[in-house]
Amino acid sequence: MSEAGTRVVLRPVATPLPLGFLALALATTAFAAVQLGWVPPPEGRVAALTGLAATVPLQLLASVVGFLARDPVAATGMGVLAGTWGVVGLTTYTSPPGAVSAGLGVLLLTSAVAMAVSAASASAKLVPAAVMGLAGVRFAVTGAYELTGSPSWQSAAGWIGLALGGLAVYAALALELEGSHGRTVLPLGRRGPARAAVEPSGVAGEPGVRPQL
Repeated sequence: MSEAGTRVVLRPVATPLPLGFLALALATTAFAAVQLGWVPPPEGRVAALTGLAATVPLQLLASVVGFLARDPVAATGMGVLAGTWGVVGLTTYTSPPGAVSAGLGVLLLTSAVAMAVSAASASAKLVPAAVMGLAGVRFAVTGAYELTGSPSWQSAAGWIGLALGGLAVYAALALELEGSHGRTVLPLGRRGPARAAVEPSGVAGEPGVRPQL
């Protein structure tokens, strides 16, 4: 007589992190160009539309897929990013060009703390954790500008935004190459369980089946 057992069937899914990171690069670069004066303030609405029409839906999708893949760190980080860029984009679009908002500043400082939580929780994957951590720094510095109106804070936010965009593109490329080659091509700084997640072969090592993306 055979023993009854429970069988769990999981469907592998692609990692949503490259999509979320590239969406982040779109918004942070567009806003950085405005903050650094490369784009005139009246054209800041284009950056706002970039956040609303591109970054927000793409990062929301990445968040949902992250939860389905059972990676709450990636899913939570993408969700916080999507919500923050949504408020930033809507506020920028509906405000006079070059205006600052204390309310937006408070939100950005709070979002910075939320991103610090995700970054600390993702420490087993150093590069993705660095993206989330730098996003938090970007929000904090931008929040300081919104609260003070200081050009120095504005310029600092712009340069940090560009650095964040570059790091996000690198992380997305590294993750895409890892997925297409089945091995690490560009370093991601995986450690412990995150490193073990890419070592198994076959279906057991696919995103959505393995416990970490």
